[in-house]
Amino acid sequence: MIIRRERTTFFCITQPNHAALAGELMAQWKMDGLADNPRRDAILHATREHDGGWIEEDAATHVDATGEPLDFVAVPPTVKQRIWPRAAARLAAASPYEAALIAQHALTVHGQLRQDPMWTLFFRAMEKTKAELLSRCADHAPHLDEDYRFVQTGDQLSLIFCNGWTAPFPRQGGRAVLAGSTLEIAPDPFGGAKVPLRVMGRRIPARSYSSAADLRDTLAEAADEVLEGVAVGRA
Repeated sequence: MIIRRERTTFFCITQPNHAALAGELMAQWKMDGLADNPRRDAILHATREHDGGWIEEDAATHVDATGEPLDFVAVPPTVKQRIWPRAAARLAAASPYEAALIAQHALTVHGQLRQDPMWTLFFRAMEKTKAELLSRCADHAPHLDEDYRFVQTGDQLSLIFCNGWTAPFPRQGGRAVLAGSTLEIAPDPFGGAKVPLRVMGRRIPARSYSSAADLRDTLAEAADEVLEGVAVGRA
């Protein structure tokens, strides 16, 4: 769950909704050879589905001991560690390469924790999963690192928009920055086009919740609301 904490409300966006937006952004990407990449469809599908392991967690919801709703950053390590095997497993049968891209994403986003004993078994298991998946698509395996860049880029850009992060985010040869509802990306990856941004969420009161069930019930009663903006390229 992504939670935009505003003065009187929390705007909550599920991880799969964020991931779908990441896929939409990369579908418009004109840079770095993605448009002609023979694995483009697999890359885009992996980007759209990379957070599929969060479905159960977003449905359950999480709060801390004080009743504060927990977003995807604040949930305990045990939650973070169990989502990635689920996400990879959802795609493994139909497309081991897409599942391998998601395994690589899991290893990358938590890479700073490799020396943490609490994460040793997680990294060992995900490395094994990735190797097994790549053994089933050996012709694609040499391209994993170059293709994963697009999954990572889509994830990062969607996170900036969905979270409302306004600090400039460096990227190769340029940066991305959110100004109001406009996501500005340099250098221009869209060939001059403006890309509409739409993500569904639900707005709830900014308060403490007595339990995860209280949070779930409040979210269930809230109306769907669309967060809109636009992504544009800059020189």
